[in-house]
Amino acid sequence: MHILIFSDQHPESAGGAQVSIRLQMRSLEAAGHTVTVCSPKMHQAHDEDPRYIDTPSVPITIDREYSMTVPGRATDRWLDKRLAQLPPVDLVHVQADFWQAIIAYRYAERHAIPAVHTMHNRMDVGIEQSMPAPKLVTGALTWWQHRVLKPRLSTLPTGVWAYLQEYAKRARAVIAPSAHFAQLLRDEGVVNRPDVVWTGVDDAIVDEVLAAQRAAKRVQHRPVFVWTGRFSHEKRLMEFLEAVRLSGADAIFRLYGAGLLLGKAQAFVAQHDLAERVVFAGRVSYRESLAAIAGADALVQTSIGFETQGMTVFEAAALGTPSIVSDPSIAAELPDGVYWEPADGSVEALAATITTVAADVAAGRSKTFAPATSREFRQSHQTSRMLEIYQRVLGGGAA
Repeated sequence: MHILIFSDQHPESAGGAQVSIRLQMRSLEAAGHTVTVCSPKMHQAHDEDPRYIDTPSVPITIDREYSMTVPGRATDRWLDKRLAQLPPVDLVHVQADFWQAIIAYRYAERHAIPAVHTMHNRMDVGIEQSMPAPKLVTGALTWWQHRVLKPRLSTLPTGVWAYLQEYAKRARAVIAPSAHFAQLLRDEGVVNRPDVVWTGVDDAIVDEVLAAQRAAKRVQHRPVFVWTGRFSHEKRLMEFLEAVRLSGADAIFRLYGAGLLLGKAQAFVAQHDLAERVVFAGRVSYRESLAAIAGADALVQTSIGFETQGMTVFEAAALGTPSIVSDPSIAAELPDGVYWEPADGSVEALAATITTVAADVAAGRSKTFAPATSREFRQSHQTSRMLEIYQRVLGGGAA
């Protein structure tokens, strides 16, 4: 079948949803299907790919990495013309919440193609933490959605959850990337029966990384902690650095990623004389990220109440690396024995956990477990579950 995926941001830009889409694309293709990803054109250097359809866009961030396409008739005409050059689309998979979601549903309804929707985004937390007037922003988004996506189907009072329900009402199936986010969507009335499909870990790369780890000789070293993600407030990057400072742990803390808080983070490290312990490793490829996690003594996850799935801790579990998990909802998705959980969400509790883990690692008492062999951590298993949903939808079933 030909699956058309819509994403608010380009697959080659930074972000967990983008990693998820790239993994799904490769795994679906390995299963014999055709995948096209439709997203706004990226205004920063990146790898070109004939499987991407880049809709006309304008940049929305200073670094020009993220952009948006304006939904409407002009975009509809452009997209129809572009897709006419490709094999007929069998199913639309919406993995977007804003402009591209609207474009996706307009396309699906225009051509009578069934749609499924993976909801990646904690919009309530994201808007509240990143916008100066959250209610005004939510109201504007809802007004915009109703203006270009008609008729109105949501039955909830105006707000974030009504906004998401507007999409859910148009989808044949709604998918959540974790059990805790699925429960939240149910609790808020967005959808009655969401499916849960994790973002798995790339089978081939995990095997390659583990093979390289087995071949390498392990030597005694200072404990190594890895933090990976976007350098932004909701990821609690600065809280993590403060916890590192408070812990006083004699360890190496390697930070992978980039973002608007990079300068502030570097200034903090310099101010508190942490340069010998904190290393800014920059953005790396997916494979390099997995290799870094596999080579670390622990991964540190710091956001709380923001992630719809803790992808990095799943990757760590698949690679045999334990994690310090700050978010109780994410910890609840993990098997026992593969993580530490701070006593609460405070910086002090995180610092205390870092201190304990560093001391245990230095003394040879760290958590040890074999890389997870359960198929559920692998993308191939999750893609099989996704294909079951696709077949149900194409067969006429609904969520």
